Amino acid sequence: MRSGWLRSGLRWRLLLALVLTSVVTLAAAAAVVLGPLQDRLRTQSISSLRAAVLAARPQFERALHRRGRDREATLGNAVFELSDQTGARVLATDLVLTPAGDETGPGFLGDSESGPAPPQAWLAALRALRVQETVLIVVGDDVAVGVPLYGKGEVAGAVVARRQLTEVANAVEQVRNALLAAAAVGLLVAAALGVALASTLLRRLGRLRAAALRISTEGPNAPMPRDKGHDEVGDLARALAQMQEQLRRQEAARRAFVATASHELRTPLTMLQGTMELLEDDLRDGRLDPPDALQQVANARRELLRMSTLAEELLDLSRLDAVVQMRSEPVELGEVARAVAAEFELRAGELGTTIDVVPPTTECWGRGDPDAVARVVRILIDNALRYAPGDPIRVVAREGDRLATIEVADRGRGILPEERERIFERFHRGRGAGSAGGFGLGLAIGRELAERMGGELTLAERPDGGARFELSLPGGRDRAPQRDAAASAA
Repeated sequence: MRSGWLRSGLRWRLLLALVLTSVVTLAAAAAVVLGPLQDRLRTQSISSLRAAVLAARPQFERALHRRGRDREATLGNAVFELSDQTGARVLATDLVLTPAGDETGPGFLGDSESGPAPPQAWLAALRALRVQETVLIVVGDDVAVGVPLYGKGEVAGAVVARRQLTEVANAVEQVRNALLAAAAVGLLVAAALGVALASTLLRRLGRLRAAALRISTEGPNAPMPRDKGHDEVGDLARALAQMQEQLRRQEAARRAFVATASHELRTPLTMLQGTMELLEDDLRDGRLDPPDALQQVANARRELLRMSTLAEELLDLSRLDAVVQMRSEPVELGEVARAVAAEFELRAGELGTTIDVVPPTTECWGRGDPDAVARVVRILIDNALRYAPGDPIRVVAREGDRLATIEVADRGRGILPEERERIFERFHRGRGAGSAGGFGLGLAIGRELAERMGGELTLAERPDGGARFELSLPGGRDRAPQRDAAASAA
């Protein structure tokens, strides 16, 4: 029930976010478009009206120079022509004197409409005659343009064009209505797309959630739906599939570990139990054979050593899985190689093997965890003693431009090509391991330790046979070297 509410809440939140985004976008577009649009249209209409009157001024001036009825007819034609061109009421006048001889103002000789002249037309004509310049009077949506007319170098009259800018308001209103209609359609489309998108997204997430629950209840082998989408949900599905595959590998590794550990522990425990029983019977009966007893004790010690090695490797493996923080400091690889090789001198002597440590020409510094570096070298030398007993082992430390390496090589049977990468997998033992082989954990632990230190553990080619492993670490000469790091590793 709670998951259903969560899905519903997510659906409505997605829909609301999409609709609100559309509303804010449309509102911003309306604010940006409608306000400047009205001012721009008004300015353009006034400029067009003024330009038309100025362009018609020569025609009116020529009409004023005529006499009698020809003058009135020509002036009337000019008035109606300008009115048809601009859609404004056009009025024309000359200077008229009263019988008393004083100038009382203009009287309109031509008018494109009947009825009394509006006050704005009178005012525009008077100002144009008085200032002898083009006059513009704007009152709300009422615009009047007055232009003086000249004759013989003097002001002979004026022409006035008066117009209501109602078409501007109508045009803006039409744009507003169209924008509202488009906004309504856009919101409906946004809502429909939001519902479809949210439903599709939640359906895909629901399948992934169900698959995750199946994995938690049925294990890593539960079926996983495939999502081929190239988006974040598809990436999440592929990440879950990768996690499931990793869980499968870990489960297979765990089962292999349980089987291997059970087998490896059962054998030494059975031998130890048998040895202790034989020694107890010999001691009870008083017929103890010292040479035979020493042999049995040696066998018991060998099996105890195998159990100790297994416990140490399992401890290292648990630390790696727990992601224990490792140090990063300069390590003198030559000293680490000499110190670790000295630990195996007794064992190598018992096997008739020599460990040749080639000293570097100069100090060989790499960056890493001193204990981890020593542990990897220890694994490589132990691996060489197990699989190539009696053959000489060569340990070389060298420093390059950016990397410092430790190489451990033997002249044994080598590693088959099909096993060159598998030997680094957990619990994988080579075909030639035999009873002297380990538990398939050493090289896996060594590679993971190398990668944790920013380096690499690889199996290099060796033309003359045998195996050659290289531990590569970042160079450490860029920092101040510390000799106590190498000492702690030793």
